[in-house]
Amino acid sequence: MAMVTRRDFTLGAAGLLAAHTLGRKLFALAAESSATDLTALTLAEASAKIRAGTVTSTQLTHACLERIGIYGPKLDCFITVMRDKALAQAAMLDAEQKAGKLRGPLHGIPVALKDNIDTAGTRTTAASGVFQDRVPMEDAPVTARLKAAGAVIIGKTNLHEFAMGAGDVSFFGPARNPWALDHNTGGSSSGSGAAMSADLCYGSLGTDTAGSIRNPGSFCGVVGIKPTYGLVPIRGIAPLVVSLDHCGPITRTVEDAAIMLNTLAGYDKLDITSVDHAKEDYVAGMKQPIAGLRLGVPVGAFDGVNEEVGQIVQTAIDLLAKMTKGVKEVSLPSTNEVSYQNFATFGETYAYHEQFFKLQASRYQPIDRRRLEAEVEAHPRAEDYIRLRWELEMLRRTIDDAFTDFDLVLLPTQKTTAPVLDDMIKRNLQLLAGPTNAVMTGGVGSPGGGSSVGTYNAYGIPSLTIPCGFSKEGLPVGLMICGPHFSESRVFALANAYERATPWHKQKPPLTPDTPVPPLITHL
Repeated sequence: MAMVTRRDFTLGAAGLLAAHTLGRKLFALAAESSATDLTALTLAEASAKIRAGTVTSTQLTHACLERIGIYGPKLDCFITVMRDKALAQAAMLDAEQKAGKLRGPLHGIPVALKDNIDTAGTRTTAASGVFQDRVPMEDAPVTARLKAAGAVIIGKTNLHEFAMGAGDVSFFGPARNPWALDHNTGGSSSGSGAAMSADLCYGSLGTDTAGSIRNPGSFCGVVGIKPTYGLVPIRGIAPLVVSLDHCGPITRTVEDAAIMLNTLAGYDKLDITSVDHAKEDYVAGMKQPIAGLRLGVPVGAFDGVNEEVGQIVQTAIDLLAKMTKGVKEVSLPSTNEVSYQNFATFGETYAYHEQFFKLQASRYQPIDRRRLEAEVEAHPRAEDYIRLRWELEMLRRTIDDAFTDFDLVLLPTQKTTAPVLDDMIKRNLQLLAGPTNAVMTGGVGSPGGGSSVGTYNAYGIPSLTIPCGFSKEGLPVGLMICGPHFSESRVFALANAYERATPWHKQKPPLTPDTPVPPLITHL
């Protein structure tokens, strides 16, 4: 019998340990690869696999949870991950699928909700210390509709505190852009945009008062739509400016957004903003021909636009001109008087926050606390606010009249690519050192040096952003497509045709498990 020395035994054990460690690493890599294969699917593709029985909701949910475990901390895009509830939901939906019961295209699909949208039994913080431990008793209507349609709520995403800004301020720290972790995601639906871009879920919900769905859509290279005002209920969502607030989906593709809007849209009697509009099938509407569409570019749409962004967007417009009846310059009414800033100054934001601010002002983030203080110091008069509302109502009643010899308009979503987070934080610190009313200039609609997105909140008409290229730095650029009231199907159709003709939606951020997370400044 051969003798085994202590040295031979030690080396053998070390070899076995090394082999075991290597095996575990290979297994982990294989698992990550498998999860990545699943999470890279579009919502429509994942839905088709569930319908065919080739994948389960539990598999999709596990894949998303694994990826969230790796990239969630790097991006700071989730406030609450609903792991146990999501897996329980998935198991129930898998049982229904085996029994031959499918609720629709969202059956078994993991989605995420911006954390200002109520979820019964799960905390909804609005990214503020004020609501740090708040647990709603009821779902918001949009949450209930997604659940009823079979969607798996996988978690609550980060945002600018109470949706008050550009995504750079949160009780939980700002979300980071998957394309460059030292850059802003766009706000206020910052986490929803980042989660979609990084393949952490198959669809997400955002809210939009002055661009807060389309800004993160543009900066993160995904699709986001602000539907017609009142088409999707906003009850059960912490408001910013009720007169301008919208809720809508952020997704990887136009078809995915249409699928989600089919479920989200619909009248809610208890929502004072809700409109009773006949049910539409946006997926079917998305397939309508676009060759006869007449397109316009609003006067001034490219004013102040970064040269590189302008060139990228113009290239996209030139392509759409060839696919349709053409593009011309057009005029739309001014919205200067009915801006987000005016509504905030006249107290519509403070109307919601007064009850919390009087008792818990110190729990707001410093820059947002100063914004609310500025609203109080503005001493808004009721008669001024009433006149502002009259002007808004007239604008919304007449905006469709502008679309006479053109059907849709095209313009840059944002005038720049995603700004550097440290630059935004420095600006906030400088504003805090200045007079109280100075912070009112830091509104939600201008994270990158100014934008036209808020105009379409005042109009109350559908407005969609779609990726149309990348800067030399590798940062996404968005094209915005807008139309008259309830023209979502037409907007989807043009966006879908552009998406099918271009490769931009297929690009993925250069994220790896080893991607370092750069520190952010905390003081000047």
